[in-house]
Amino acid sequence: MTITRILSGAAAAVILTTAAWAEDAVLRASVLKFGTVNWELDTITHHGLDTANGFDLQVQGVAGSAAAQIAFQGGETDVIVSDWLWVARQRAAGRDYVFIPYSKAVGGVMVAEDSPAQTLADLKGDKIGIAGGPLDKSWLILQAYAEKAHGMELAAETEQVFGAPPLIFKSALSGEVGAAINFWHFMAKMEAAGMRTLIDVSDAARDLGLDPETPLLGYVIKGEMLRDRPALVNGLAAASRAAKEKLAGDDAEWDRLRDRMNAKSDAEFEALKAGFRAGIPTPGPVDEAAAGRMLELMVELGGEDLLGQATELPEGTFLQNGS
Repeated sequence: MTITRILSGAAAAVILTTAAWAEDAVLRASVLKFGTVNWELDTITHHGLDTANGFDLQVQGVAGSAAAQIAFQGGETDVIVSDWLWVARQRAAGRDYVFIPYSKAVGGVMVAEDSPAQTLADLKGDKIGIAGGPLDKSWLILQAYAEKAHGMELAAETEQVFGAPPLIFKSALSGEVGAAINFWHFMAKMEAAGMRTLIDVSDAARDLGLDPETPLLGYVIKGEMLRDRPALVNGLAAASRAAKEKLAGDDAEWDRLRDRMNAKSDAEFEALKAGFRAGIPTPGPVDEAAAGRMLELMVELGGEDLLGQATELPEGTFLQNGS
């Protein structure tokens, strides 16, 4: 064999290895088209935080969380955003999914500025709009809190209207409902429109002995990716943390993102920015004991309909690498 052929073969091997690495380093993320996670993902790609951490992030917008979950379960995407309680349910059912913390932001109860209500007890007989369904985690926590703090059966003593977050947002502003439970970014918009917070879910959770620092939302990946390509998973966690650091301290970064945020006014823009920053989790591993307490409460309140076979925190639910 000639030296030329040997060198040609070596070069071809390098090209093939490089191509395989590049393909392996692609990370496909399917997220809600207009979800707030896009602000972080945009920051990652705009500043090259993905390539700096050894991967190429490709973002695909989907219409709803169900579509993302189907794509994820079918292998059409590598990462989605969901809450860790869903991950715990899937792990209990035998699916090896892993949660990487993204946000601890939760919603709350909003009322009109001139509403006479000062506590949940004052909503007796009122109509409450709730983003999601009867098993919405915020709604469950608020029911437990109302019973503990006020001896009130919130579901029995109020009328509930369940719907998508934008619908609840509009119903609250129009006065069709006396109070609204919505996600944090809609709460920010409602506050900018002149409504006020009756109680935050984080405050209710704290009163119930839960830790409001427990991140609820996060990136979900499959355990096989963590086993086979740990550098890729840890790269995602590192890129996410780097993006959060930019968004936590750089107002100019938010000015760049403003068009994506769909803020209708300066007040709404500032409220969204503040809400996102407040939801940034503390660096480091998730407190699994605190998460276990939350899961136990959710099992008590939502049962099998919410958590399936999960009755305690499954081992391996969280990526625990300090990111």
